[in-house]
Amino acid sequence: MNTDTLDKMRRMRLLGMHRAFKTSLETTGNEKCTADEMVAMLIDSEWDDRHNRNIERSMRNARFRYKATIEQLDYSPERGMDKNQVHRLADGEFIAKKENILICGPTGTGKSFLASAIGNQCCQLGFKVLYANAPRLFAQLKMAKADSSAIKEMMKIEKQDLLIIDDFGIQPFDQGSRACLLEIIEDRHGKRSTIITSQLPVKQWHDVIGEKTIADAVMDRIVHNAQRVELKGESLRRRWNKKLSENS
Repeated sequence: MNTDTLDKMRRMRLLGMHRAFKTSLETTGNEKCTADEMVAMLIDSEWDDRHNRNIERSMRNARFRYKATIEQLDYSPERGMDKNQVHRLADGEFIAKKENILICGPTGTGKSFLASAIGNQCCQLGFKVLYANAPRLFAQLKMAKADSSAIKEMMKIEKQDLLIIDDFGIQPFDQGSRACLLEIIEDRHGKRSTIITSQLPVKQWHDVIGEKTIADAVMDRIVHNAQRVELKGESLRRRWNKKLSENS
């Protein structure tokens, strides 16, 4: 009978229950559970299994640049990163408040890593997150407009609780990119949160976007209700490469 029960659990994809029930059958020397304790244990195991699989799926779908975590962040004083601020961001409250996060700093200072770490933590909290490299994102959206799949792509972006736009302003915006950017920001303004990383200080974004009317509209929506993180110091990649060369 137990073999049949295990087989039915597996066929119904009750993988958490299957694992827990199988373990209970194989474990010897433990006190027997009452019926209600057994049911509670099986339900808890299935709940935990589905929750963990949902997190794993969310992290795969997010397509983060780095497999970064909050625990891996370097809070060296010269980096200018406020540990308390980062931990407040990691609790996901900024998403509930529909706030944006603007992360700026010179190349190699860990902007993408920090954004990925915050995004990873938000996935753990159950939020839907999408990471996108800015030049690649706008190139894909312009191609989507050409084959009529743009609406589908924009709806996918709009549904994300958190959108991470990395390397913002690394290339000047052309007319098509500006239109896509405005549409994304307009759709998300006051509804969803966005993290933007850039080598350029925020005061230069207006010029990079170009076309004053669109730049004004975008910046008003991005900067409004946004938290800022300014990273400093030398390139972490350069520091790491230097350390490797010294040890070799």
